[in-house]
Amino acid sequence: MEAVLRAWGANSYGQLGLGHKEDVLVPQLLKDVSCKCQDIKSIAGGGGHSAVITGAGELFVCGHNKAGQLGLNHTEDVLCFTLCTALSGFCVQEVACGWDFTIILGRAGLVLSCGSNAFGQLGVPQISGPCLIPQKIKSLKEKAVGIAAGLRHALAATESGLVFQWGTGMASRAKRVHQGKTLPVFWAAKEPCEIKGLEDVKVKRVAAGSYHCVSLTETGKVFTWGRADYGQLGRHAVVPDGQETCTASEQPMKLFCNIPISLPCLNGASQIACGSEHNLAVVGDCCLSWGWNEHGMCGDGTEANVHVPKPVKALGYAKQILIGCGAGHSLALCQNSTLDSGHQKS
Repeated sequence: MEAVLRAWGANSYGQLGLGHKEDVLVPQLLKDVSCKCQDIKSIAGGGGHSAVITGAGELFVCGHNKAGQLGLNHTEDVLCFTLCTALSGFCVQEVACGWDFTIILGRAGLVLSCGSNAFGQLGVPQISGPCLIPQKIKSLKEKAVGIAAGLRHALAATESGLVFQWGTGMASRAKRVHQGKTLPVFWAAKEPCEIKGLEDVKVKRVAAGSYHCVSLTETGKVFTWGRADYGQLGRHAVVPDGQETCTASEQPMKLFCNIPISLPCLNGASQIACGSEHNLAVVGDCCLSWGWNEHGMCGDGTEANVHVPKPVKALGYAKQILIGCGAGHSLALCQNSTLDSGHQKS
């Protein structure tokens, strides 16, 4: 079957790659993509920009570019996916898009960054202003195998199993320890510093939202922690001490939970993705969404927040090859199916 790329949600900067700047409430097919959809291997989105990686290691980007976050050596917005020529020969393996910056992982384990550095989110303290071309994070000495980017912070998982974090953000006081001291809720680091407290789980993927995190273990379990006021933790309600309350009659509370808790409904997940305050996950052939939904990025045809993960029905049960989120938009690369005729498989 033919692979197709679909996008939906906020689009005020052209971050959906559809060639216009109008919001889209349900998944739409991208007809004019400069790279072949069957060659796309990874999808990511940021505050107002998106990125895809091909099997050949090429990076295509679109959307907001005021701080140079597209790495194209200019600051004009781009409405369709465009090749980042500055990375020719770099062989990009992974890309993570923050609010106004981008983190890039190469085959050799090197990590580069571009865009705004106002809060130290590039991990390159020698650069004070916007960075228009990706630069190597020299202080990250270990070979990286995974990366993530949030509102103003970023993370890298290394080959040795360590996790490093830099920038400015909200951290879990129970899990974030540096140099023998527990970090406060808000922390800042202009260079990568090691995260402690994740020794009891084998995490293979980490995703970052504005102020929340989602992790995926090798056994397919999904954990969430951090800010909870839009339903982005996927739980019915959270009480002040971080314990989960699942009473159906209770309303979700606007609180911060600093204890990672698993979501049993996502057991067996193969992929996770974080937007600013919403998330996607793939379990089997089903794509689920939850969290902030003001621009329709949960894909259910409404703009009401989603507090518990639920299937994106508009995608049916077509195989989701890849998923990605921006701050207020979502993307899914699917195998072509009955979706195109407007019917779902029964």
